[in-house]
Amino acid sequence: MLQLDQVSFQRGERPILRGIDLTLPCGEITAILGANGAGKSTLLQLLTGELAPSAGRALLDGRPLAQWPAAELAARRVVLPQQAQLTFQLSAHEVIAMGGYPFPLLSPAEIRALLLQAAALADVSELLLRPYPQLSGGEQQRVQLARVLLQTLAALQHSTQPVYLLLDEPTASLDPRHQQHVLVQLQSLLASLPAGQQLAVGVILHDVNLAARYCQRLVLLAAGQLVASGPVAQALTGAHLEQTYQLPATVLPHPLHVGQQLVVFA
Repeated sequence: MLQLDQVSFQRGERPILRGIDLTLPCGEITAILGANGAGKSTLLQLLTGELAPSAGRALLDGRPLAQWPAAELAARRVVLPQQAQLTFQLSAHEVIAMGGYPFPLLSPAEIRALLLQAAALADVSELLLRPYPQLSGGEQQRVQLARVLLQTLAALQHSTQPVYLLLDEPTASLDPRHQQHVLVQLQSLLASLPAGQQLAVGVILHDVNLAARYCQRLVLLAAGQLVASGPVAQALTGAHLEQTYQLPATVLPHPLHVGQQLVVFA
């Protein structure tokens, strides 16, 4: 289980997060929402182990993330950062294949099979031979997503323990079709896992309606504190949204998708 236990974080004298309790449940997509500067990326970096808490504990299976060897951690939690800079003249195929680095025992045939699966999930199959630096920003984002999906697929094959996929704004720079595609494919991946394979997804999003439609749980942050955390129906209220974004919000039944909600900001 990946969790934050009463975690606080500060830079110098400035508090960024305070008293955060959070667990990522397997089989679900948890969206992390909040205004700019609310602490979303810091929260994700604490879950990945990139940052150490100033107070409290960040744990994987009850063991502090800082105590995990890098190779072991890479086989259990997968990270897509907000900006993945790469200027080398590599093909998209070569960039995606980097997702197999934590698994040196994978054969070239196994890497190839996983790569093709990940490329299809990220809708980049037609880009594999293109030089990565020549791709558009949105295409690069999808190639990076394919890279972490390959790592995730390999981790699921080689671990009997839950795997955690953590994504910082994976829909940034994407057009509306690809924004939806990313989240639909994450849903499909979770639904396709056979018994015994467990995956939890944590994703930072800015589009509240995308989160409401495709995610099962929401985490709302404001000024470094939790406003709400729980199932969409519980967390997505006008009061929670107004506290999160400092903007009046109305939550309505979705006119097209039965049982889902639509948020309108005033």
